[in-house]
Amino acid sequence: MADEELVDQNKYLEESCQPKCVKPLIEYQACVKRVEGDNNGEKHCTGQYFDYISCVDKCVAPKLFGALK
Repeated sequence: MADEELVDQNKYLEESCQPKCVKPLIEYQACVKRVEGDNNGEKHCTGQYFDYISCVDKCVAPKLFGALK
């Protein structure tokens, strides 16, 4: 059992949950395009990024703890 290659279940589950979080992803990508030309660094998309990551995490969490040994 020590020779078994461990697989990162979180990475796999995140990929499977991303299609369920399309709306926050689109909002984040739209924000990135809007602030692309901001040279002074005042504009950012932190809120939209966290909304997207939160969506993915909420989808992953119940599945991840069931997959852990």
